[in-house]
Amino acid sequence: ADGTVVTWGDPECGGDSSAVRDLLRNVQQLQATDTAFAAILEDGSVVTWGSPQNGGESSAVQNQLRSVQRVQATLSAFAAILSDGSVIAWGAPDFGGDSSAVQDRLRNVHQIQATWSAFAALLSDGSIVTWGCADYGGDSSAVQHQLKNVQQLH
Repeated sequence: ADGTVVTWGDPECGGDSSAVRDLLRNVQQLQATDTAFAAILEDGSVVTWGSPQNGGESSAVQNQLRSVQRVQATLSAFAAILSDGSVIAWGAPDFGGDSSAVQDRLRNVHQIQATWSAFAALLSDGSIVTWGCADYGGDSSAVQHQLKNVQQLH
């Protein structure tokens, strides 16, 4: 296995990766939204393709996508954990692609899980930070007092 990627299907949904084909080498992890893909390369960088509004366009955050450890996806957004425990999100804002409201709290992130349109981050101190669509878990304020000493997200 040389870590290359072969794609097929609807070009508007990520089935055509020809624009980034030369960059898709030494791929370590793939993650997908509904219509876009993100690949973590061996060097910790990320290559995206597919529907721009659903995360296939990452140029606004590309220079921050270094030392990426894991990527998680909602239906239309991605969130990446960097080696320093910070998080970078991109894609549709209403689906978790905008983490600016909680960005200052996204430190020492251990794990991220996603719903249809929200993310939950488990921090090393056992607390949880959420963002994205409130109806799908992006607002945990009502139960925040119970989210202490969390071991794992599912």
